[in-house]
Amino acid sequence: MKDEPRISVSDTLKATPMAVRYLLGGILVNQIGAFVQTFLVLYLTHLHLSIQTAGLSMVAYSAGTILGTMLGGEATQRFGPRFTIVAAMAGSGPLVAVIPLLSRSSLLAPLLAVLALAGLLAQAYRPAASVLLSEMMPERHQVMAFSMLRIALNAGAAVAPLIAAGLILFDWNALFWMDGATTLVYAALAFALLPRQAVLAAKEKAAAQDTGPEEPTAAAPPLSRRAAYGALLRDRGYLLFLCGVMLGTLTYMQSVVALPLQIRADGYPTALYSVVLTVSSVVLITCELKVTTYILRIPPYSAVLFGHLANALGFAFYALSDKSSAFLIIGSVLEISGVMIAGPTMYAHPATFPKALKVRYISTMQAVTGLAAALGPLITVYVWTRLDHVFWVLCALAAAVTGVLAMTGIKWGIEQDARQQRDAVVEGEPESVGGTV
Repeated sequence: MKDEPRISVSDTLKATPMAVRYLLGGILVNQIGAFVQTFLVLYLTHLHLSIQTAGLSMVAYSAGTILGTMLGGEATQRFGPRFTIVAAMAGSGPLVAVIPLLSRSSLLAPLLAVLALAGLLAQAYRPAASVLLSEMMPERHQVMAFSMLRIALNAGAAVAPLIAAGLILFDWNALFWMDGATTLVYAALAFALLPRQAVLAAKEKAAAQDTGPEEPTAAAPPLSRRAAYGALLRDRGYLLFLCGVMLGTLTYMQSVVALPLQIRADGYPTALYSVVLTVSSVVLITCELKVTTYILRIPPYSAVLFGHLANALGFAFYALSDKSSAFLIIGSVLEISGVMIAGPTMYAHPATFPKALKVRYISTMQAVTGLAAALGPLITVYVWTRLDHVFWVLCALAAAVTGVLAMTGIKWGIEQDARQQRDAVVEGEPESVGGTV
């Protein structure tokens, strides 16, 4: 890696196959219309349903998303990424579109069932998309590729509220009709444009790397689900990494939920929160790819540590928010800078494992992320109301610990790979990336 030329944004864009461009474009379209998780509670309370009903509905949807990433991983392993994306999106679209028909107290049970299933299918595509991205992009561009994936997700999330504001003026129900429509558009794009088999992506990747023909080798037998998860549970480095993912997502969700509460408690206008969100979104979307080109010059475990330390510094500035609103802006820039530094490496890490394990590693990380995102808001209100500004000091400490856990987990895995490769050479066996099971 040290002898290779530096990777620029233009290099990555040139090396990006058309199928990856279609994949990212479909994700962007889908994300632009992703309104359920953001507006469901507001929608149900607008219809004069109780807060308890709205909260229970959100729990059902969130529970579905957590299960969806695991089932999406299994479907990807069995049927392939393209089939999983098409099936998940084609099933999710109609379910989301019928939510307005079920949004009444007399139909609570069907509403909860549809929301749980819609959440499951809405997230089932994510492991498949990550696997497809890792299969199609040349290895040296993988971190940049996952940075592009994050930008597609975040750009869609930034545009979606603006579109939603216009739709609400027309008809609240239009939120769910458009969500269902964009989901079906993604399904159609995936069906028409994504490669039918992973082997096509592998050939495209080999062509991009100009590796030339290789000697045929015997294909390794696929691992059973039990064997794959058994290997994951024995992988202490990856378990440490997952602990970092869990704590980091919990901490991030604290800031998302508590920051508007803090702004209001400090006596600032609500518009300040919109300013903070806008600044963060603009910095992230415009700067992440360029930042990633610099991050690739340092070891991945250093990137995740430095990123989370930047997060911690941002949270520390939030603790000074009662002194000046400038500390909120500075804190948001530091926090999002930390996300840009650590995020691409964190996203890409599960995709670095052998193909027999990759899908389960990716889906497990995404399930842990979903679980933490669901639990985060439940913790926030309880803790913030008791600690006020000290709450942000606690978040800063948690971010720093997250960096240490993620760094240790990734470094452990790299060192284990190096030991296994040395052992393979000593024993006269071919070297294998990611170890053997």
